[in-house]
Amino acid sequence: MRIAIASDHAAVEARSAVAADLAGRGIQIVDCGCAAGERVDYPDYAERVARAVTDGRADRGVLLCGTGIGMSIAANKIATIRAALVHDVTTARLAAQHNNANVLCVGARVLGPVTIAECIAAWLDTAFEARHQHRLDKITALEARG
Repeated sequence: MRIAIASDHAAVEARSAVAADLAGRGIQIVDCGCAAGERVDYPDYAERVARAVTDGRADRGVLLCGTGIGMSIAANKIATIRAALVHDVTTARLAAQHNNANVLCVGARVLGPVTIAECIAAWLDTAFEARHQHRLDKITALEARG
């Protein structure tokens, strides 16, 4: 599995920890930035991860910023991206199980490193339940209508 990962300046340390955890699970990391000490705009990095997922360079993506809100809003502007902002293991598990989220967004200023790691693990370890596919089809129809 390949996971694209990016953060803005508020979450560089958290991104490094997440990348190490994912690598420890045998997951290939597609690092989309940003560099430490660099002040950046989160939409640029949300797009990098979303495009990596949509063009097949990555199977899934993880985005981190201060709250996760901006990253999730920006990533969801890219067609076929289902970016879920999660706050705990339950929301992470349900993002996978019910929404087949292909991008997970977390806030480094609102979640600690242990919770972030637990959320990502729950998301990765939970299978999508196909009984929810009709709802995803409706989301796809919304995208098509603009």
